[in-house]
Amino acid sequence: MTESCKLNTEHIKKLRNISSRFYSVVSAGKIIPKHSNQPVKRPPKAPRTKQPSRTNQPLLSDMENLMQCTAFATADEYHLGNLCHDLTSHGYVEITSLPRDAANVLVIGTEKSAKEDDPGMIFFFREGAVVFWNVEEKSMKNIMRVLEQHEIQPYEVALVHWENEEMNYRIGEGQSKLHKGEILLNSELDNDEVVLQKFAFSNALCLSVKLAIWESLLDNFVESIQSIPEILKSRRKVKLSHADVMQKIGELFALRHRINLSSDLLITPDFYWDREKLEELYDKTCQFLNINRRVKVMNEKLQHCMELTDLMRNHLNEKHALRLEWMIVILITIEVLFELARVVF
Repeated sequence: MTESCKLNTEHIKKLRNISSRFYSVVSAGKIIPKHSNQPVKRPPKAPRTKQPSRTNQPLLSDMENLMQCTAFATADEYHLGNLCHDLTSHGYVEITSLPRDAANVLVIGTEKSAKEDDPGMIFFFREGAVVFWNVEEKSMKNIMRVLEQHEIQPYEVALVHWENEEMNYRIGEGQSKLHKGEILLNSELDNDEVVLQKFAFSNALCLSVKLAIWESLLDNFVESIQSIPEILKSRRKVKLSHADVMQKIGELFALRHRINLSSDLLITPDFYWDREKLEELYDKTCQFLNINRRVKVMNEKLQHCMELTDLMRNHLNEKHALRLEWMIVILITIEVLFELARVVF
């Protein structure tokens, strides 16, 4: 028993040595924070769009039948007329089978498809978004290069590729649907019906990528004003002029106008009112992409930012009014002193 106790004691000492070798234990009273003057670099946020890696990955046996649909938001708006003429001069073919009420969209076909199961197709929306269906990567880059010449207020390239939307799709039997992030297109449909259904899916994808860009812009705006509450709390002076505050208010109103007035984020477009099947595909895709919830969260953030900017504007107006009052008091005092001097002397 004495020998076993000695062995256990030696074993415990060895464990203590190992723990002290690989771990350092510091008491709470000895922790000294290190102050660094270098700004902390914040890690980039995850993309707001849904990538295929987040969904259930298909089996390797099913990957051969899957094709890819990719959406980008590259600018505020496109010149569709000039873009169509430029693309047709490069050998692409315009598809004109969409109804007339499907306005503000340009559909282009290409023979350079990634897989032979489905011809390549591109949807250009006037709102500044493009959706590629089964287009090879090299051809996609060439089209994006041509598209740069017809953009109004283009976005940053890094932001465009970070906030893209990707979905897998396949052609098979049964009704067209969206199931677990994968699009199924009915193989028995004719070409015109396929274009219509792809348009419905592309329309929802267009809204998602545009909303992701606006979410990024709003996040940048929030970061620019997030120090103001702490400055007010500590009774320090806010280094913002009246022109700066009005500029912030203008940015907020412009973003709010894009989301609630100039886009189809709040209501279903009129195009789907008499096309129930296409409306169902559009609504299912918007529901999968969380369009309504993201718009609600954005409006709540915008409302909070509006309250903060209104507070800053009222604060500056009060400071300006107080400054005017003091100027009036000083002028009256000077006038009284002159009158006294005139009476006395």
